[in-house]
Amino acid sequence: MSRTTDVRATLLAWFDGQKRDLPWRRTRDPYAIWVSEVMLQQTQVATVIPYWRRFMDRFPTIESLAAAPLAEVLSLWRGLGYYARARNLHRAAKTLAANFGGKLPEDPEQLSTLPGFGRYTTGAVASIAFDRELPLVDGNVARVLSRLFEVEGAPGDRRRERRLWSIAGKLVRGERPGDFNQALMELGAVICRSDDPSCLLCPVRSHCAALRAGREHELPPPRARPSRKHLKFAVAVCQQNGDVLLGMREEKGLFGGLWELPSAELSARAGPAQVLAALRGALGTSIRLGGALGSVRRTLTHRELELDLYRVTARSTPRPGTRYQEFRWVSPGDADRLGMSTAMQRALDLAARGLRDAANTHAQPDR
Repeated sequence: MSRTTDVRATLLAWFDGQKRDLPWRRTRDPYAIWVSEVMLQQTQVATVIPYWRRFMDRFPTIESLAAAPLAEVLSLWRGLGYYARARNLHRAAKTLAANFGGKLPEDPEQLSTLPGFGRYTTGAVASIAFDRELPLVDGNVARVLSRLFEVEGAPGDRRRERRLWSIAGKLVRGERPGDFNQALMELGAVICRSDDPSCLLCPVRSHCAALRAGREHELPPPRARPSRKHLKFAVAVCQQNGDVLLGMREEKGLFGGLWELPSAELSARAGPAQVLAALRGALGTSIRLGGALGSVRRTLTHRELELDLYRVTARSTPRPGTRYQEFRWVSPGDADRLGMSTAMQRALDLAARGLRDAANTHAQPDR
């Protein structure tokens, strides 16, 4: 028996007996599998499970997702981050509803034309949902293959990535390609971990070149982590009859398509004049700048956000422009129905408290 054949057979047998009971593994619905794969990118399984269940309850079919407003889709995505995933999911659903009868095509070439379907997503959906012999390489699979075959090079190195995809392409050929791909990912998630590999429990340890060479803790080398970029924003809190003004961002960038208190990026040392000018540009109208209402700080994977809130009075109704597609007056309680980032939700909560406190102060009788 060849090494490849033995690795395949051993991993499939291990997967059959040891795989985790995950909700998307109880279905053969390609749509449900697709949604799970998109959510699992850059996100832990334990975090994804409740999101996936809520998403599938609300959007049980591709048609229902395609018919939903983007704001509702993004609202259900709040807290998962990487909102471009949700925007691409929604765009792809619209394409499928319009051109593919509301179904995912089995042909990998057609899959790869859909928004959000890069090489990994195409391989995952084609193999798991349609039993196509297509490889996939994510962080877990890259780590497993780097150790099994002693693949040199740092994450992101092109020669290393080509070799990993080549190895994965050879291994996936055979019966049950979808289960085999899942077995590779499962092995990396629960056994072949980055900092603490459980080599004694590994079903394919006899084939592991890194283990034989005593390099299981050395391969792959850690990815170089870029320093987090600090971003500072001025946030406008405009009030009208108890409602606050929200703007919907254009559908691109970090928070594309999300609703938020209108904001503008500032330099680190911006003073009141710069804050006024920045918020005037964001709102597209003349404004009067009031007092500060506090700050919100939020740490993302590659960014540190600082949101400084200011009471603002607009002298005319703000007009949509290149930054915001739409403005809307919304009660703080109704904002939950709109797609909003966690950072901006915290800013809105802080603004609502500040406005309530100010109202209560003004309502106190003179002594």
